[in-house]
Amino acid sequence: MCGRNQPPDVWFLAGTHGGRAVRACEIPNGRPIAVPVINLVGDDQSCAAFMGSAQGTVALDGKPVEPETYEGDSIMVEGVQDNQVTGEEGRFTATGCGLWVQLPSPAPGAHSLKIHGQSGDFSVDVDYVLTVGASSA
Repeated sequence: MCGRNQPPDVWFLAGTHGGRAVRACEIPNGRPIAVPVINLVGDDQSCAAFMGSAQGTVALDGKPVEPETYEGDSIMVEGVQDNQVTGEEGRFTATGCGLWVQLPSPAPGAHSLKIHGQSGDFSVDVDYVLTVGASSA
């Protein structure tokens, strides 16, 4: 499931709708990784409130990684039927905000990625077991 709809230049790992998740993913060698620590899709006001208390920690193989802060950027959303993120269908503009991590491509082999984020009473706690494929050289 982790490989669904991935672009060719980066590997996105999914956030959650809150709570705890444990996931295992295989990633091709040579792909940098992008993953939300904690994020929101809403409007300018909801993002300002959300970011007022947003905090998070990330560790790759036990080493801390500093998240990047995105206070609120205009984004284009393609909402499908039963969209769990916004509840809206079709294309629309929204504001995206949150803490994200961008990682260079990990070496081939097994890796542990631990993510914890919180804003107000909303929190996420995700443990990823990542397997990066061998070099194709």
